[in-house]
Amino acid sequence: MRHLLIRRGRIARRNIELCFPELSVEQQNSLWRNSFDSLAFSAFEFARGWWGRLRKQEIMQPIQGLQHLQDAVNAGKGVILVSPHLTTLEYCNKILAQHVSMAAMYRPFDSEVLEWSVLNGRLKIGRMFKRDELRASLRYLKSGGILWFAADQETRRGDSVFVPFFKQQAYSLTSTHQMAKLSKASVHTFFHQRMPDGSYSIEISAALENFPTEDPVHDTARVMSLFEQMIRRCPEQYLWVHARFKRQPDGKSLYQ
Repeated sequence: MRHLLIRRGRIARRNIELCFPELSVEQQNSLWRNSFDSLAFSAFEFARGWWGRLRKQEIMQPIQGLQHLQDAVNAGKGVILVSPHLTTLEYCNKILAQHVSMAAMYRPFDSEVLEWSVLNGRLKIGRMFKRDELRASLRYLKSGGILWFAADQETRRGDSVFVPFFKQQAYSLTSTHQMAKLSKASVHTFFHQRMPDGSYSIEISAALENFPTEDPVHDTARVMSLFEQMIRRCPEQYLWVHARFKRQPDGKSLYQ
């Protein structure tokens, strides 16, 4: 994958340079190589997540903080689960779905054949909302549902603001703030990590306190800070091939 995805490899290398300036060139190169190893491994996890079955130990997987979700469900309160694009996201969503009924927001594939195939696999996890199905997802949250999405990538859709992310200015969606405000749902972080022995570590945080506020910029910066904390725990498992800092306040790209 490192040899085939040349453009994405350059983006990943630049992202690591920007986000980890304290690392030596040798350490940055090591992180870059390891990130592609994790990305390649995730291709098999995605396939198992969409079309395969969980192993017995994953069905019995302990989830730290699961009680936070169960308490919210028992109280009839909606829950927003947020996480960055860690490469384990599809498979760990499937593990979590063995314990709670949930839904997810996603970006459809351009290929109709691939979209049909993957969507049918994802529906085994729970309900699926396309990223532009905001009204339907809000109704789901207001009914007491659990909704996961990852709002850490730059997109031209939706309201976005510039906030710090690894000490860089990152154009970031305010969707976590907006959806929490409109639905009155509690917001929890969802951390998932592939462990050296092939198992997974999954953690659900308590509900974020004083969230949302009246300031979408403050809330979005807070979410990005939480994402950064999670990524730093397993940086090799983050999706560095996305051009996260393409848009800048001065109009210049950091990838030129």
